[in-house]
Amino acid sequence: MSDLSTSLSFAASGMEAQAQRLRHVSENIANADTPGYHRKLVGFREAMDTGLVETTPVHLDQSALTSVYDPGNPLADANGHYDGSNVDLVIEIADAREAQRSYDANLKLFDQARQMTQSLFDLLRR
Repeated sequence: MSDLSTSLSFAASGMEAQAQRLRHVSENIANADTPGYHRKLVGFREAMDTGLVETTPVHLDQSALTSVYDPGNPLADANGHYDGSNVDLVIEIADAREAQRSYDANLKLFDQARQMTQSLFDLLRR
């Protein structure tokens, strides 16, 4: 029985981590056109004492910002350029798909463990 509970905990921690990743990807996509925006990145690690999945603290991607030419923009310098964001929508969409698939896999694992636990309780009640 404890193995099933552990499976539920592992799957739930994986879903929580991927949900957080999806939130940051969504924020990145929403701010793709925000001048000076650095995309947010989050990593994963295994908690050594429990084995559960944890997210690392969010950090900003320090890669170069795009230079946008728009002389009419109030943020533009004397040459008509301003700093855009470093968000690449193709990368963000790929990250979102990967996170969604990982979330779905953890959800299936969670559902299977839940069904097995329910079956076990049904057998014990008889």
